[in-house]
Amino acid sequence: MTVIPQQDLRREAVAFAPSDFDVFTIPGLEPRMEALIARVRPKLTALGEALAPDLSALAGEEMFPHVAKHARRTVHAPNDTWVAWAANKRGYKMLPHFQFGMFASHAFAQFAIIYESDKKTVFAQALERDLKKIKKLVPSSYVWSMDHMKPEGTPHREMTDDAFRRMAAKLAGTKQSEVLVGIRFDRDDPLLSDGPALYEKILGTYETLMPLYRMSF
Repeated sequence: MTVIPQQDLRREAVAFAPSDFDVFTIPGLEPRMEALIARVRPKLTALGEALAPDLSALAGEEMFPHVAKHARRTVHAPNDTWVAWAANKRGYKMLPHFQFGMFASHAFAQFAIIYESDKKTVFAQALERDLKKIKKLVPSSYVWSMDHMKPEGTPHREMTDDAFRRMAAKLAGTKQSEVLVGIRFDRDDPLLSDGPALYEKILGTYETLMPLYRMSF
């Protein structure tokens, strides 16, 4: 009998079904959080732990997984959830990082710098300085966003030079500004139900976006 390495077993187990996305239609903070904790968080935890070694190898530094707890919420139920990887065991929000998560409509795998980070100005300068390089290295189907709380975004192929300059100016000059870029999967995408293929797609996405991560320091 062939013995499957433990790492491969964990990859095989991390898959998502359309029903996982239905948790975001459950009304009320407590019922929705109960469903997230029971149905979705274990998958995000498993994915976070499984992918950390490979992502660490890509980044050249240890990357630690952090699953969203939504602990600050007291009234409104979360509309999305995620696992993030960052080079700090204690937290990720203050650092450029990678995320995999989901809204009701889709899942995402992306590079992110959110408003708590002091590296926004560094990345804004990189956007100005290396715009031609960034436009070439990001695939046309990837999606840019400036608000991690909203599911909307702009495909890379639709981003103009002016749009990137406005993004850079907002990152450098607005306290609550953010930047996120990566791929999206429709909730019914069959790739989400194929654990090994999904794993490789996520890791490949982070490899593509790794130059942006390095530009943000």
